[in-house]
Amino acid sequence: MRHLLLLLLVFISHSLFSQYDSLVPSKAQDTVKFSAKKNKKDKKKDSLEITIRDYKIVSHSRDTTYLDTTLSIQKEYRYNYLRRDDFELMPFANVGQPYNHLGLNLERNTLYPSLGSKARHFNYMEVEDISYYNVATPMTDLFFKTTFEQGQLLDAILTFNTSRRFNISIAYKGFRSLGKYSWSQVKSGNFRSTVNYVTENGRYRLRAHWTSQEMEAEENGGISKKELQFESNDPDFRDRSRIDVFFTDAQNFLIGKRYFLEHQYRLLKSETDSVRSKSNYLGFGHVFTYETKNYQFQQDTENEYFGDALVSPIDDVASLKTMYNEINAEFSNRTLGVLKASVNLYNYNYFFNSTITADEGFIPNKLRGEEVALGAKYKKQIGGFMLQGGIAYNISGKLTGNIMDASASFQINEKNKISASIHSSSRLPDFNFLLYQSDYENYNWYNIESFDKERLSSLQFNLESQVWGNISAKYTTTDNYTYFTSLANDEQAGDNLENAFIKPVQEANSVNYLKVKYSKEFKYGDWALSNTLMYQNVTQDNEVLNLPAFVTRNTLYFSKDVFKKAMFLQTGITFKYFSSYNMDAYNPLLAEFYTQNREKLGGFPLLDFFINAKVRTARIYLKAEHFNSSFTGNSFYASPNYPYRDFVIRFGLVWNFFS
Repeated sequence: MRHLLLLLLVFISHSLFSQYDSLVPSKAQDTVKFSAKKNKKDKKKDSLEITIRDYKIVSHSRDTTYLDTTLSIQKEYRYNYLRRDDFELMPFANVGQPYNHLGLNLERNTLYPSLGSKARHFNYMEVEDISYYNVATPMTDLFFKTTFEQGQLLDAILTFNTSRRFNISIAYKGFRSLGKYSWSQVKSGNFRSTVNYVTENGRYRLRAHWTSQEMEAEENGGISKKELQFESNDPDFRDRSRIDVFFTDAQNFLIGKRYFLEHQYRLLKSETDSVRSKSNYLGFGHVFTYETKNYQFQQDTENEYFGDALVSPIDDVASLKTMYNEINAEFSNRTLGVLKASVNLYNYNYFFNSTITADEGFIPNKLRGEEVALGAKYKKQIGGFMLQGGIAYNISGKLTGNIMDASASFQINEKNKISASIHSSSRLPDFNFLLYQSDYENYNWYNIESFDKERLSSLQFNLESQVWGNISAKYTTTDNYTYFTSLANDEQAGDNLENAFIKPVQEANSVNYLKVKYSKEFKYGDWALSNTLMYQNVTQDNEVLNLPAFVTRNTLYFSKDVFKKAMFLQTGITFKYFSSYNMDAYNPLLAEFYTQNREKLGGFPLLDFFINAKVRTARIYLKAEHFNSSFTGNSFYASPNYPYRDFVIRFGLVWNFFS
């Protein structure tokens, strides 16, 4: 059904828009212009010029941008499975598999625990990931990229306005990739649809979305004879499907559906005073979210890789149903700023199918309850200063927590901006730390009474300068840091049984984390050198948070208009490197990474060669990924027992159609 829907979407987009050719090439590569003529008799009076700025994209936080059709180095960095810059991530060999972390953001943006299974959530679109639109004419955005063996990746968006004030969008992101290694196929489908509406007088505003998402991945546990079959560079195993893996009968699933509604009615002080009405109002709003998530792990037969099993075959299912209702009031005044107060009701039901009596005691099958919280936000522009702050506090329920944020920014001039922010939060760790049930004996625990809330504080400074570059420094302190680790001894670890003894643990001592990140691009004629560097330092009594001390990405590239400016060409080489460290290991049963201190990985270069081109509204991408793997040796890992990808050539494009 989902593939049929995708095919139908692409067909409709093509049939609607391919017959139009009213987009005129422009001197600026980010500008699209054409004229919509209302009256043939009076062309000058009724001619309407539409530019790319008339295709607006609105984020969840109501930041408004417009469609960007340029071809820049930042677009190259974002042209991937996640469609965002993955500088702080290390992908596995196949598309859609987990990403290991080279850098972290430990801040908590919600009061309540999430389902967990974070390694399966990289491509899961949360409420904050959904965009809304307001477009002058129907617009289609097509993203395509090849994968690894027998599959493709396509993300298609169709959006149109039925009037100036009502917009609808339909989108589907689907892919399949068999992978180079045995039993590593991954596939997913992300359907989403949005509505964005504002009344003519601007008093009533509504936006809503519906999502249906499914991720499915085969799990092989990693390669079992890495020294003999992988690191030795034996030509018999250049066909990676011949390399032995730990098992070929396991898979996990993440399935989620969500309904979201946000609307507001504004009471204007003066309908006739258009200037005042834009900045002075009192509005009352309501936010509603209902979401279901299911994480499932299946295995045909028990395997000592995970320890002893209670029953076989293995079929573990963790489910979470949540409903969120918020009532808010927003007051805006040109002198006082914008103040928003809210009260919300949060219902949750995290559950399994049965109760268990283990050696540790009785393990219930659910965590269920109702939470009530209060919140407030403030924003004020004072000259070049922008002040923002927010607080949320849970006043009722078992998942008590709080969040406080404050930031200030100053626009020095057109080329320089500084900002600073503080964050403080306290909340329980994710649900799978608190309660978990499995058909494997050692994967059953109940920690709701023994685990404390994670308490986090952070301070951040940013400088954005077109002259000096962008630099950010962030210092984070965490108490009761919660993580997964293996309790296996050296003998058990030597027998590859670390995953049979995985447990959630809380660190008794504080963990202090410093991250400094700098980016700067140097240009000379048609050549440019883009640099991003990151330094990290973790101060801790025990090695529970492991990150590389140094990460760098440097791109030397050439860009120029060619063929009488009919095409914009971009080509170059990207070098990425991170220092060796105790890289987190991956657990396929939980779909989580766990801390390990037995094996240091990293310290190898990643070189990519790319040729990109822009023709009108189409951006074409061709990349030779990790081309140095053939002569630098097989020591490149994304996690213990999980190699990074070999040299591969991949192709794709991003194409916008306009009516």
